[in-house]
Amino acid sequence: MADNKQKWTYLNITLSSTIIKTLKQLGFKHPTPIQSACIPILLNGKDVAAEAVTGSGKTLAFLIPLLEILQKRNEEWKTTEIGGIIISPTRELATQISEVLDKFLINIPKLKQILLVGGTTVKEDAIKLKKGANIIIATPGRLEDIFSNCKDVDLGKAVKSLELLVLDEADRLLDSGFSITINTILSHLPRLRRTGLFSATQTKEVQQFIRAGLRYPTIITVTEKSSVSTPALLNNYYAIVEPDQKFATLVNFIKSTGTNRKYMIFFSTCACVDYFSEVLKLMFPGGNIFSLHGKLKGRRKKIFDDFHKIDSGILICTDVMARGIDIPEVDWVLQYDPPSSASNFVHRCGRTARIGHNGNALLFLLRTEDAYIEFIKRNQKVELDQMNFDNSIDELVQQCLKTMRNLQLSDRLLFDKANCAFVSYIQSYSKHECNLILSLKDLDLGLTAMGFGLLRMPRMPELKNRNLSSFIEVDVDTNSIKYKNKQREEKRLENLDIYRKTGKWPSNVKRRMKNTVSWSEAKKKKTEKQDKRITKKEKKSKQGKTDESGKLKKRKASMQEILDELSVYAKENALMKKLKKKKISQEDFDEAVDV
Repeated sequence: MADNKQKWTYLNITLSSTIIKTLKQLGFKHPTPIQSACIPILLNGKDVAAEAVTGSGKTLAFLIPLLEILQKRNEEWKTTEIGGIIISPTRELATQISEVLDKFLINIPKLKQILLVGGTTVKEDAIKLKKGANIIIATPGRLEDIFSNCKDVDLGKAVKSLELLVLDEADRLLDSGFSITINTILSHLPRLRRTGLFSATQTKEVQQFIRAGLRYPTIITVTEKSSVSTPALLNNYYAIVEPDQKFATLVNFIKSTGTNRKYMIFFSTCACVDYFSEVLKLMFPGGNIFSLHGKLKGRRKKIFDDFHKIDSGILICTDVMARGIDIPEVDWVLQYDPPSSASNFVHRCGRTARIGHNGNALLFLLRTEDAYIEFIKRNQKVELDQMNFDNSIDELVQQCLKTMRNLQLSDRLLFDKANCAFVSYIQSYSKHECNLILSLKDLDLGLTAMGFGLLRMPRMPELKNRNLSSFIEVDVDTNSIKYKNKQREEKRLENLDIYRKTGKWPSNVKRRMKNTVSWSEAKKKKTEKQDKRITKKEKKSKQGKTDESGKLKKRKASMQEILDELSVYAKENALMKKLKKKKISQEDFDEAVDV
């Protein structure tokens, strides 16, 4: 066993015996470059902004110095005194960090941690906090909620002795989605603390926070020898596919590569995950198929744990699983479509080839989207090699189409899911960061709908004046498709009966099949509403300016009165002094002050 004088190889610092012991138990013999760079700097009391490729060992780069700092304090930590806070953007990543920390705390019984994420009530978290904790690992939303709204626990008082704040995946935490929440949390924390920002990519928001929120920070950038944003042992590929053959190509690739491997398939929307996971379960009967996205709430942890444990299987997910998640031996990361931001492309790929392991990533692109390859090369310094497939998959294309359509005909719930998936997929194009390269105008919507196996085209404004001749509709009355759930089907039939009699769905039922107005009429009404809002704002603005000018005049008048009074008082005071010194007579004084 190592004593206190033993040093972790390559680090010019002395680590405690408890840290050395845990590192040996976990099999870590040498620190990674990011750990060698960050640990000494944080221990020397400086702030750190670290950028390193995903899978480079950033978790230990902040956990080791945190534990060292807390152990070396002269005073023993009180039960409810918080010394460290680690904020992570997702529950999964926060849970993962908590599990790693637990392994260290087995050998450090004096310190305790608490995990604050969604899935439990704030009252339950308050009870845990009352029992005591020295380290908090949390998602931003839950931590803000406890700071601002939980009256059972005075967390603001507990964090007065905070030593280290860590923002993991800082670029995600500081973007527009979390910035207000992070600012609220920071307002409750003491200024005299160490702060560490850790991320695989540096963004404008991170750079702004470095300038405004860190005290003389050390900026660390660790790159691979190839000077790219992804791990050196990662093989990056892309494939050009047709819209109606995309899903079949995905299925064919998994079958040819082998179902005895571990795959992560990324989709852009939750609805696509819900739908295609059902289809993949039929294409790979008996296989380990999991689906995970942000709207699953309480079920997310169990799904993540189950996929984490298995040796082979498929996880269909959104970008909620793109950052920092460490799943053992993921063989392939498959991107069904490009992510909404270029940085997420790097994070998706980083779920494989982690800490010295080999990995592979494949991106599916349409023929009109080949410019994305050059964009990723310039923007993220990632080079993609083309992977060519055998074009003779017509039989599999028809099999997938038949499977998807039969699935929808068997249960109306799947029919709804298919339409939701297609609508969300099309709408994601208009919100895409690279919508100039991945243009909705260039997309063949008819073939894309065939790739989703739709029975008919849904009603949506994006289809207005578009050529849909490539779509082959199924000759079926969609109102005849039933829900497998009996209660849901009974309710639908009641509403359908009302609709057939009145031409309108009941007002308490939110349905896509309600009696809708034409697209042009809806557009006209929307424009009228917007005009009314603008007019109201302008009136309020003018009224506000008028009121403000009136207030200013009143303020100026009252200020002038005060100044006049002060001037009179000063003169009288000066005369009083002269009277006392007998420089003027009493008569002169009375006359001057008008007595």
